[in-house]
Amino acid sequence: MGNVINLNRFRKRAEREASAKQADANRTKFGRTKADRSAEEKQADQTKAHLDQHRIDREEQP
Repeated sequence: MGNVINLNRFRKRAEREASAKQADANRTKFGRTKADRSAEEKQADQTKAHLDQHRIDREEQP
């Protein structure tokens, strides 16, 4: 006779592993702190302002 296997234990383990994979994917996708986001936004604004200051506006002649 074989060993008795608790199927609930294996089912729950599979659910935990799937949940851990999903959590890892979410961490890589959304895992930036507020400070990181604000610093990146500030850098983008500064870059845009710098480029706008060096823009040459030319009037079009008909």
